[in-house]
Amino acid sequence: MITLILNNQPYDGSDITYNALRLASTLHKNKEEVNIFLMNDAVDLARNKMLKPEHYDHDLVLMLKEMYHSGINLQVCGTCNARCGLLKNEPYFDDKISSTMQVLSDLVSTSKQVLTF
Repeated sequence: MITLILNNQPYDGSDITYNALRLASTLHKNKEEVNIFLMNDAVDLARNKMLKPEHYDHDLVLMLKEMYHSGINLQVCGTCNARCGLLKNEPYFDDKISSTMQVLSDLVSTSKQVLTF
């Protein structure tokens, strides 16, 4: 099991989030069990109201949704919902993904690798 923890605002002018999602997708295609945990400003990636800026080639929210529906375990910090991101207090695209620090702790403890972006 591999856990990726994302912290950055999705459309921050870099490819950090895009590359993290590409890695998670590739690991999943290679039959790895993949967890993605979003915290800090990365929680906006799990909000329907986060729109792709015109100058971005890829819709990161759509990428994440497709990965989630393909079986990647997605967890999003529940506390960060009201504290972080450009869209504070906007709901996540699925209520079931709202998570806790305890869940992150369990994922970190049981993963063979933990990567942060």
